Amino acid sequence: MAANSAVSIVGVDWGTTHRRAYALDVQGQCLSDMSDADGALACKGRFPSALDAALRALDTRPAGVVLAGMVGSALGWHEVPYVGSQVPVHALAAHAFRVPDTGDSIPTIILPGYCVRNTAGLPDVMRGEETQLLGAWALGHRSGWFVLPGTHSKWVQLEDGRVLQLRTYMTGELFDLLRRHGTVAAAAGTAEPIWDDAAFAAGVRAAGEHALSHQIFSARARVVCKDMPATSTTAYLSGLLIGTELKDVLHDSAGPLGTFKLLGSPQLVAHYQSAAQLLGLSFDILDAQAAFVAAMHHIDLNWKLT
Repeated sequence: MAANSAVSIVGVDWGTTHRRAYALDVQGQCLSDMSDADGALACKGRFPSALDAALRALDTRPAGVVLAGMVGSALGWHEVPYVGSQVPVHALAAHAFRVPDTGDSIPTIILPGYCVRNTAGLPDVMRGEETQLLGAWALGHRSGWFVLPGTHSKWVQLEDGRVLQLRTYMTGELFDLLRRHGTVAAAAGTAEPIWDDAAFAAGVRAAGEHALSHQIFSARARVVCKDMPATSTTAYLSGLLIGTELKDVLHDSAGPLGTFKLLGSPQLVAHYQSAAQLLGLSFDILDAQAAFVAAMHHIDLNWKLT
């Protein structure tokens, strides 16, 4: 079968453990996509063949390929230096790394991430989320606060595409560690957890009342004192961690005010929206996949990859 000649560009969102690739035509329409578990860690030492496998799965030989995410980290194919806040998201491709060892003639670039320092000079970084922000910018969302929940939840303030502030919360990573290991996991037991809206709401409300390490232990205490069934531990822990993140932002006088725009997976978006409503907030929901595709189309239109 001949490769799909209508494809202009392939964009790959290449994370640590998973990746998703999108084949776009010149109008920016997504003609096909694929996803697998060939993340940056799994592809160590075989990135050229892993990219070739993705292109074969899409049945295409595009004019160019754009890679984003952890593929450009120290864990990835090539470590691409971070850019600073002086580089707007719509100029990211100008600072991309051209991959010299694809084993193919298709021009391929890796987009950089951002390193942004706060007013005290402390750095924060993101790699991958900036591509969704570029897509949001391309879709007309060019200023304001953007929330990108995940393993490391990002809060990013843009002003006409320039990153003014960046704050990272290890919400997803903590949730995964605590539900799998330690005393909270032991309290949850081996029974299949059930999603308990009341327990989630209790976690959101409890967040921020004391130090987080004390509040985390309350998940165990509630179970052993029979205030909460063990199967509700996961929902309570989720509410506690998301609530802590939201309340930290709200309680910081230098933190974001006004409208929040949220990009993420449907399940995470639902949890963040529920927590926000309990705190009297709301988010404008943006489609994360549509944002990534829009970023790829912007690059295809504005940057010569060949």
